[in-house]
Amino acid sequence: MALSPRAGNLAVMNTTWDCTVIGGGAAGLSAALVLGRARRRTLLVDAGRQSNLPAPGIGGLLGHDGRPPAELYAAGRQELTKYPTVEVRNSEITTAKRGFEVALADGTVEHTRTVLLATGMEYRYPNITGLDALWGRSAFHCPFCHGWEVRNQPLAVLADGKRAVHSALLLRAWSDDIMVLSNGSPVSEPERQQLSAAGIDADTRTIAELSSRDGGLDEVVFDDGFRLPRRGVLVAATLHQRSTLPAQLGLAMAPPGPVVADAVAIDAMHRTSVPGVFAAGDVSTQMPQVAGAVAAGSLAASAVVQTLQAENVGLAVPDWPEIKENADAHA
Repeated sequence: MALSPRAGNLAVMNTTWDCTVIGGGAAGLSAALVLGRARRRTLLVDAGRQSNLPAPGIGGLLGHDGRPPAELYAAGRQELTKYPTVEVRNSEITTAKRGFEVALADGTVEHTRTVLLATGMEYRYPNITGLDALWGRSAFHCPFCHGWEVRNQPLAVLADGKRAVHSALLLRAWSDDIMVLSNGSPVSEPERQQLSAAGIDADTRTIAELSSRDGGLDEVVFDDGFRLPRRGVLVAATLHQRSTLPAQLGLAMAPPGPVVADAVAIDAMHRTSVPGVFAAGDVSTQMPQVAGAVAAGSLAASAVVQTLQAENVGLAVPDWPEIKENADAHA
């Protein structure tokens, strides 16, 4: 079937895609690049809601340290234009059926041999006045991504229990002045002792507001009116599925972790519990990072190509894994 040029790529009409990549963040773009270089007919559908877009820069990504996320994604899209079998659409896939059939928000229905989910996750954090405005900058969830930018300054950890202790001890690598804010939750004596041994205090008062100045955190304001000067806060956010597609496809979920509530369960080849469906990036990891997402997208795409070649020419690949649903994944 003839291919016709469109917007720098070639649009494949009235045919079945080799792979539909859902999500155009770090994992999805990386996957599409590998698939394009392998000459696979690839459709990438991106709704443009990457979770790190509020951040001024990506920390710790080799060759792109400090680069704005939107810039990185634009560069990735530009790279894909070199590969005529890859098409990028700015849209959202609303439904997906095994088989595979996917429906876009504009009503378009596409058929595809494989699906690669790179839909990312939704970050959920406490509902505290001022936190939304600071998120992705001086309020952050990953010290490896943002710790350098707030190094040697008075910092806070907004968390409780074991996660508060773990986060505070980790953040201690970037600053000697750390305060744990439990926001009304008690701090046990063993936890206090562990924190104190590292020179960290804990405050259990309820937070009324995170006050900002010049776009950054300035003070933590408690309900009783006390104001604590801080320049950054590590927030114990939890990650949840942003998309309903994993549920629609009936994918098994991994056991919940301290950070990720419902990651898609995968094997070492990024294969899910449903043959033909792969997952990469935040949607299937317990430690979200851009560098990890880039690597995951590349590995997942390589596995897609091998799976397709097993069908096309009999390439030997490991049997599809049996991944069972975790009983607690949807609790």
